[in-house]
Amino acid sequence: MQLSVQAIQVIAILISALALGVAAWLYTWVKSQPSSNARIAEIGEYIRQGANTFLRREYLVLARFTAVAAALILIFLPRPIWTGSFSENIWMAVSYIVGTAFSALAGKIGIQIATIANMKSAEAAQKGIKPAFMVGFRGGAVMGMAVVGTSLLGVTLVLMLTGDASAVLGFSFGASSLALFAKAGGGIFTKTADISADLVGKVEMGIDEDDPRNPAVIADNVGDNVGDVAGMGADLFDSNVASMAAALVMATSLGGVYGNNVKMVFAYAAIGLLSSIIGVATARIGKSGDPSKALNSSTYVTTAIFAVLTALSTYVFGFEWRIWGATAVGLIVGTIIGITSDYFTNDAKPPVHQVASASKNGPAFTILSGFSYALLSALPSLIGIALSALLAFNICAPLGAESGLAAEYGMFGVSMAALGMLSIVGMIISNDAYGPIVDNSRGLAEMGGLGEEVIAISDELDSAGNTVKAVTKGFSISAAGLTVISLLGAFMSEVNEAARTLGLASEGARFIDNFDIMNPTVFFGLIVGVAIPAVFSAMLMLGVDKNAQRMVAEIHRQFDTIPGLKEGKEGVKPDYDKCIDIATTGSIRELLPAGAFAILSTIVVGFIGGAEAIGGFLTGNIASGLLLALLMSNAGGLWDNAKKFVEAGNHGGKGSATHKAAVVGDTVGDPFKDTAGPSINTQITVVSLVSSILATIFLQFSIF
Repeated sequence: MQLSVQAIQVIAILISALALGVAAWLYTWVKSQPSSNARIAEIGEYIRQGANTFLRREYLVLARFTAVAAALILIFLPRPIWTGSFSENIWMAVSYIVGTAFSALAGKIGIQIATIANMKSAEAAQKGIKPAFMVGFRGGAVMGMAVVGTSLLGVTLVLMLTGDASAVLGFSFGASSLALFAKAGGGIFTKTADISADLVGKVEMGIDEDDPRNPAVIADNVGDNVGDVAGMGADLFDSNVASMAAALVMATSLGGVYGNNVKMVFAYAAIGLLSSIIGVATARIGKSGDPSKALNSSTYVTTAIFAVLTALSTYVFGFEWRIWGATAVGLIVGTIIGITSDYFTNDAKPPVHQVASASKNGPAFTILSGFSYALLSALPSLIGIALSALLAFNICAPLGAESGLAAEYGMFGVSMAALGMLSIVGMIISNDAYGPIVDNSRGLAEMGGLGEEVIAISDELDSAGNTVKAVTKGFSISAAGLTVISLLGAFMSEVNEAARTLGLASEGARFIDNFDIMNPTVFFGLIVGVAIPAVFSAMLMLGVDKNAQRMVAEIHRQFDTIPGLKEGKEGVKPDYDKCIDIATTGSIRELLPAGAFAILSTIVVGFIGGAEAIGGFLTGNIASGLLLALLMSNAGGLWDNAKKFVEAGNHGGKGSATHKAAVVGDTVGDPFKDTAGPSINTQITVVSLVSSILATIFLQFSIF
């Protein structure tokens, strides 16, 4: 059976529309759930207003950046307008703007549902774990369906309208650049508030996590939304779009924009979204069930459905089985990486228990043990990424053996493995957004005075959310790893195409076959690329550090100057808005320098060493970025759940010396897992896209 590319694209648009329709239904269902607690409604409104105020101020700053970047693209990319490529530049600039707009919309939708679902889930917990779980999960699923629906819709429309895969790179760059700044800004906000609230509240004063006397407690809950919902949603939107963009660039270079390879990309992406819709619809939990098991089961169901449906489509439409095999490799390895992350961060597993036990001897041992386990945790994931790239390359390379395109087909196989790993991203985002929703609901349950039993239910949901967040972060980082390896292939395709256009290579010939690290120019780029993720991470964490110190000082000021606040006298309230303002102002001030540094360093290396230096730069950036991202993400999740394990009554429980040591570990891990770690995978995607978009410029203008 044969279908045209246009027919498959129409099917992809229809499935995107179905996903958006499911998101709308879930939103309506969550909103219709009962809520009657006036105190929860009051605090929930504080959180909603704070999150929307931050998002509005952040988006105004990013709109200015987008306008400047779009103007530069219009003038210079893909080629300077004075060379006669004005129409291509217009499409590239428009695609870039649409990419940023879609990414921003995904974040806004996430904030809108999360700040409703948190209140509804808190009140549903009074009826038991099942209704509270369903509200939290379906709230997260609104985000999952909206993000993947808009990403598939955007990529499909851009390629249909332009007929140029390079324009899809522009769309992806728009999504990635906004995600980079949104994740960095949201991460700085949320960890500023979280660290400050924990250090003053738990460590100094020995009060509960969400005690309403703490001036930073509302800012902390706002941060869960702007960092873990809007920021992480933009991050996974970017990863999904980037994987499709890389696959489409190589697919079109191998068989044209209407070839069979392009059909496979859209067919598999559409099937992945359909599988996630089915997975979300089948998610259930028993009355006394395990929320972690329910979340993981839904993921496995989605994975199995995708594997079966893609195999069926390959048979029916006559696609290449080797390419399906590469996609299946990515899917399987993604699942294994998720299981590995779960082992090192789940509070039911030995590493968390060991770190909690080590905390009995003080915070130094908390840090040492947690950091060591995090280093160990990076190995299985890195081996998985490397092995999946190796297998996918070798599975698909024979397709081009006779035509001399073995390397190109091998890299296309890697891009399809990345697409396979991200195929169930709708379910992954649903699980990820569930985390901050139930985290907020736990705080609302405490501040709303719903009682210890309800708080215990919320704690169980929150613990599952922490584990799932660690799994989804590991999954997204690993998928980003495969994606940027395929983007490296896309960069080579763009360089070779640009070289032929500029007359630097004859038709059908390659300007670059590979990047030889013994070449001094490549090695120069490699060493610089290794350093960029470390500097980028340092800039973000120093931003958290400086901002948290300002907020700690403000919390102390309020406790010292507001009579009756420390004692919890009735009618005495802290100035929550002041802490929200400190977090907002500081995060917006700190978010631009780190992102601009990553982009500008790429451009400088390109102008110094040209395409060869950029090849080395991307290789080094990918290798060190993946290590740091996995290390920091898993360390933070491990320390967080070690703290929760102690708070559950183990090793002395709340208020003990062990608890205070575990809280210190958690505060160190906060910027690891929620600021720097997940931002690095966006950074490596951004610099890869910048490199591909500027390939022609680097060929024309470089010192060496």
